[in-house]
Amino acid sequence: MAVKKPVPKTDPRHVLRDARRWVVKIGSSMLTANGRGLDHDAIARWSSQIAALRASGCEVVVVSSGAVAEGMARLALKSRPKAVHTLQAAAAVGQMGLVRAWETALGGHDITTAQILITHDDVGNRQRYLNARNALRELLAFGVVPVVNENDTVAVDEIRLGDNDRLGAMTAGLIEADVLVILTDQQGLYTADPRTDSTATLIHEAMIDDDALTDMAGDSKGTLGRGGMKTKLEAAQMAARSGAATLIAYGHHDDVLGAAQRGDVIGTLLMPRDPRAGLPARKRWIADQLQRRGKLHLDSGAADALESTGRSLLPVGVTRVEGRFQRGDVVACIAPDGQEVARGLSNYNTDEVNRLLGARGTDIAARLGYPGDPELIHRDNLVVR
Repeated sequence: MAVKKPVPKTDPRHVLRDARRWVVKIGSSMLTANGRGLDHDAIARWSSQIAALRASGCEVVVVSSGAVAEGMARLALKSRPKAVHTLQAAAAVGQMGLVRAWETALGGHDITTAQILITHDDVGNRQRYLNARNALRELLAFGVVPVVNENDTVAVDEIRLGDNDRLGAMTAGLIEADVLVILTDQQGLYTADPRTDSTATLIHEAMIDDDALTDMAGDSKGTLGRGGMKTKLEAAQMAARSGAATLIAYGHHDDVLGAAQRGDVIGTLLMPRDPRAGLPARKRWIADQLQRRGKLHLDSGAADALESTGRSLLPVGVTRVEGRFQRGDVVACIAPDGQEVARGLSNYNTDEVNRLLGARGTDIAARLGYPGDPELIHRDNLVVR
């Protein structure tokens, strides 16, 4: 076999060669063996590749789907259940097999594994988020390969969403990974759906803030597994906020993780504009919240001020409130055109904000009946989209 030449720094693939902390997300379409439960041979191959990464000095976290599919096989279910409680039961049964499969395969390389089950609520609560981050980092310090999955047994919304792409991105943010690898059943991102458009071409590299990517993604589903292209782009955007690059690649490519580390041109590499300019950890946590408790509708002046300067949001620029939220909840800031321009932690609850609509700083105490913060959202708790 020919020796690979070093990847020059002018080649964007050098970010993969230099990466030392990896998150590898593997989707259900890769992990299942044509409806027969888990593909143990495939898990063994990826485990060998993970062992090679570890031997080269890298830390690895695996984000693994497949619990529901394995549970269906064990319970002899012929099709994916529609009832939520049946899905939860299948996930509970399948999670046992999923963890055992990874433990066995990685254990064959003398690698210790750990199971981490996460819901969106876990990362939505600041204290639980920090607990998850500390646990993951401690496991990596011990040389463990954590296997992360959504807690489908109790997380109804996660079962309905059915994708771990965002969880992979959240995990990348938790551990401040250098790269998120999404292994899927397609070669990467295409300019159009290759199944219906013969002119579609594979995108090899792109900057994640390229507007053309979003335009191409649209609302398509199935182009890249059940989550579709859109969710993978959203995951890459989330990962970029922590400075991580994202590689989307065909999971059964020969030695896919080794090829990625060597800088071979496989899949689609999506890069942050400046990996060193990731958001601070607290703002990244705010930006990555999937569940917003409410919306603050802004006038054009307030929307422009947030987008152009990132200033604190004052009551004078808010025209309307949606939702029910408490002090400290994540709320979205909506421009007059309906687009979200920012999100942040509210200093007030819904009723208080309604009383403060359009108020100037000198009016706050009179409107509330007690002194309050001059900002609805302080700039330190605000993230511009």
